[in-house]
Amino acid sequence: MNATIRPALDRDRLVAAAFAQIEEDGLEGVSMRRLAARLGVQAPALYWHVGDKAELLGLMARAIYDGAYRAMTRAQAPDWRTWLLGFGHALRAAFAAHRDGARLCAIAPNTAHPADQAQRIAAPLMALGLDQQRALACEASVIAFALGWASYEANGPMHAYLDAMLSFDTTFEQGLAALVRGFEGP
Repeated sequence: MNATIRPALDRDRLVAAAFAQIEEDGLEGVSMRRLAARLGVQAPALYWHVGDKAELLGLMARAIYDGAYRAMTRAQAPDWRTWLLGFGHALRAAFAAHRDGARLCAIAPNTAHPADQAQRIAAPLMALGLDQQRALACEASVIAFALGWASYEANGPMHAYLDAMLSFDTTFEQGLAALVRGFEGP
């Protein structure tokens, strides 16, 4: 009797399988039953690792955002405006790296405690001289801009329509720079 040995199921493996499912079938194709089949387990086994599909989507969105933050930890930004510009580019790339990445991040709930999340998000800009509230406001604006831009890019018909009028890369760069320039200093 040949038994197939599967790696132990954990959150990381579950999130990776969900990303693979999105790549194949889009966001609508992600279901707990399909993920269980992909992982070779029964659907109830998934609920040992996530409470529900919404929590899973939240973990996936966090993985996308974490990719952008990791990219910025490798960058040496001399000031907070430079960091925000780099972060905007890193976000756009992180959203584009996953099918429906921007849409997922726009709809996924965040279950982290707000005070802890605020501290974590603001930390890079606080290290560059902004107070927490200002850092959060600036990052929220950059996130909204990159999320909206990535949503247009991911929408085939809208992308083709806009591509006939403008360069996505150049226009993103100009818009992001104008947004960041408009922020008041500390």
